[in-house]
Amino acid sequence: MELEVRHLRALCAIADTGSLHRAARTLGVSQPALTTQLRRIENALGAELFSRGRTGCRPTLLGRAVLSRARPLVDGMSALVSEARAEAEAARAGGSRLRIGCTASRVIGGWLRRLRLRLPGTDISLRVDVSAHALLRAVDAGGLDVAFVHEVEGCPLAVPDGLEQRVLVDREPQFISMARDHPAAALPVVDLADLAADRWMVDPTVDGEWDGLRRVFAEAGVAPAVLHGDYLTAASLVVLGEAVAPCQPTSGPRDDMAIRPLRDDPLAVRLLLVSRPGADTTAVYGELEAAYREAARRAAGYHQWLLRHRSPLALPDTGVPPEEFPVPADSAESVDGFPSARPRAESLS
Repeated sequence: MELEVRHLRALCAIADTGSLHRAARTLGVSQPALTTQLRRIENALGAELFSRGRTGCRPTLLGRAVLSRARPLVDGMSALVSEARAEAEAARAGGSRLRIGCTASRVIGGWLRRLRLRLPGTDISLRVDVSAHALLRAVDAGGLDVAFVHEVEGCPLAVPDGLEQRVLVDREPQFISMARDHPAAALPVVDLADLAADRWMVDPTVDGEWDGLRRVFAEAGVAPAVLHGDYLTAASLVVLGEAVAPCQPTSGPRDDMAIRPLRDDPLAVRLLLVSRPGADTTAVYGELEAAYREAARRAAGYHQWLLRHRSPLALPDTGVPPEEFPVPADSAESVDGFPSARPRAESLS
């Protein structure tokens, strides 16, 4: 017997209710039928998944392992059906829709806000995923209209043939987050060597993230301790001084955390908007660019970096050529804005 989603759903119902009788009522089947189904599932897997007793059914060790894999599949199937029905209903109603995919980014909120103002009456949905490749496959399969993704330098994305790409930022430097009392937090620019004794935290589920960081370590000749985990957990460890972690330069200021650029920007990503062939992305790209510029200006340190590198994203669209941008002079201001308080050799230029 091959396991199907209905079998996994039955296992979840038994675990949730703790009883074959209650699970059968939840599933709308008879208890004998559910008992037979459970026996067939266990025979297929070769061991008991639940221990039965007077107090009900409890998952065995194998049962808990199977359930941990089954629940995301059941939830994913339920979400797929719900979303497909919603899309079918929207298509029947004749309303316009825009399905956006995005890897984690500080600009998502501003982008959505601008799109809702720009495209009133459009049903705009958002899918956030740590995997850029998963979003690209969704665009290719027709599940998404556009995807805003990042490509780690040195780890090119496998963009399906035929999809169109627009580059928002060709090279966005990745900054480093550390505890406010970290010795390197007193510097406007941090050398990798200054962090060689620290434990770095990186999320290996983000496409290219770990490979890119490993390449940077090898080129710098350092081999710090590395902890794998999600970046939400990383933030809490960074604040406590237990780790340092790469972060987006648009990250907002925090009283308990310092965010600094790395010297010579060894770690970087490329930001792309990917869409299906022939899609009109004029409005979508325009609002994304405006939202990114807005986020960059809010992050004082990154704004200074953009000015120093004469990026057109540093200022609103005024028509001023990048070569005529005013470049900040060195000063003794707070390092949180990144003007150098050290000799010129320590500046960002």
